[in-house]
Amino acid sequence: MKNHGQKQKDTKHEPNYQGIKAMPFVVGNEAFEKLGTIGSSSNLLVYLTSIFHMKTITATNVINIFNGTCNLGTLVGAFLCDTYFGRYNLLGFASVSSFLGMLMLTLTAAVSKLHPPACGEGSGCAGPSPGQLIFLISCLLLLVLGASGIRPCNLAFGADQFNPNTESGRRGITSFFNWYYLTYTFAMMVSLTIIVYIQSNVSWSIGFAIPAVLMFLSCAFFFLGTRIYVCVLPEGSPMSSVAQVVVAAIKKRKLKQPDDPKVSLFNSFSTASSINSRLPYTDQFRFLDKAAIITPEDEINSDGSPANPWRLCNVQQVERVKCILRVIPIWVACIVYFISVVQIQNYVVFEALQADRRFGTSEFKIPAASYIVVAMLALTIWVPIYDRLIVPWLRRVTGKEDGLTILQRIGIGFAFSVVTMIVSGLVESKRRSIALSKPTIGFEPKKGAISSMSGLWLSLPLVLSGISEGFAIIGENEFFYKQFPESMRSIGMAFIFVGTAVASYLSSLISSIIQSITGRSHGESWLAEDLNKGRLDYYYYLIGILQFLNLIYFLVCARWYKYKEAEDVSEVAVVKLQSEEKEIV
Repeated sequence: MKNHGQKQKDTKHEPNYQGIKAMPFVVGNEAFEKLGTIGSSSNLLVYLTSIFHMKTITATNVINIFNGTCNLGTLVGAFLCDTYFGRYNLLGFASVSSFLGMLMLTLTAAVSKLHPPACGEGSGCAGPSPGQLIFLISCLLLLVLGASGIRPCNLAFGADQFNPNTESGRRGITSFFNWYYLTYTFAMMVSLTIIVYIQSNVSWSIGFAIPAVLMFLSCAFFFLGTRIYVCVLPEGSPMSSVAQVVVAAIKKRKLKQPDDPKVSLFNSFSTASSINSRLPYTDQFRFLDKAAIITPEDEINSDGSPANPWRLCNVQQVERVKCILRVIPIWVACIVYFISVVQIQNYVVFEALQADRRFGTSEFKIPAASYIVVAMLALTIWVPIYDRLIVPWLRRVTGKEDGLTILQRIGIGFAFSVVTMIVSGLVESKRRSIALSKPTIGFEPKKGAISSMSGLWLSLPLVLSGISEGFAIIGENEFFYKQFPESMRSIGMAFIFVGTAVASYLSSLISSIIQSITGRSHGESWLAEDLNKGRLDYYYYLIGILQFLNLIYFLVCARWYKYKEAEDVSEVAVVKLQSEEKEIV
């Protein structure tokens, strides 16, 4: 009986959630990692062309492959995390890998033998040697490994530190997503300004050494918090479980649907210590229920598991697959939304080049690429206001724990994206009309006349874009974390990065199609090199229409969507324990 009492105690054991106490270590790891890698990767194109003397097209291809592999690699990292290593172990490995990659990248700038010699006067520029290329590619591979592990795991790992079964824990998770994205954005701002400036204007070796030191601090912060972390252990391959449900459902597709699925379906469970919640039965995608119908051919092992998991699956496995299927339509809407973010970031730089970038009455010109920081600054200011002022007010008004549901928050962000694109079109139309009707203030090489309209007008759509991200993208992070099964949350986070990669590809495709169609019709396309000869405002309006249609689609999906809920297993556990007690006695 003593052993049984110990077993009952272990069954009811709950992790010691530290919540806010673990945040400095998790957020510190994220902040220093982003400070260390984003600034370097964003300026890598300049480095490859100026120091390694690569051709522009070659360097561009290297960067595209690097960024694409980092985003798509998150799926591999998430799979390894949820299947074999767990989030803590993979984050530790990925952090060290990023540090080593940054250290080696610093050496390529600091050690003369690791990069080509400077161009001599009147002579051509020598390209990198095979050895130098191998060393550079090794740096990038280490950075890819780091990004593939950190990006899908860090956010989920931080949210794991809060108790989802208490009101304070659930509020802590929501607040964590707000402050996490705020920290992420602030780190990007610093990287894209200070670190990029040091690299381009002071010294490449110093500019890379600073991120390398920050990445070392990222590793140190992460490992310092080891003793207080809650670590979700992997439970085998979640993708194999998904495949088993699909295969079993296909094999049993001719079976009749049970009248009472809650009673008729195979729903064994284990009392093993786990923080993963049990999912209640849902009536969506009922064709998958057939995977859990027991037939005379199905055999059950003594431990309650099916003898052939490719023919008979647990209801919990089926419900996990349903969770994934419910999320996919929302994921598609998020991809379309992110197209607007990509378009703003791409074309606002070209607008700034043909606008008056002088700051006030001084002759100092704001760099065109720096205007993007306005959206980040707007987000940085908006998130604390929303989290500390608006959310408490919404709680009183709506009676909801988080003020708004996750899908309501995402929907508001989508609505802001429509307004953002309309305002972007209006601002560009004004810039263009001034450039064509009034004296200009000069010419931008390869671009055309510079409008006398102040570039500060571009801040208006950028501020709206930042607020839109504050609702939509933060909401998406929280949505994919909470709505994926606990055993697949890293894969849920990877969905975001894969969606970002798909949105980037779609943005390029849309731009190419519009340029081809409008170029044939009018000679100069809407996206002409000289914006004064093009109609970028029409293009913004077109993207706005796309976002409006996406908003309608999202509202339909949101109305249909059923949030994942956790089943109260207290009574189930008591029944199971009573049964075991009889066997022991």
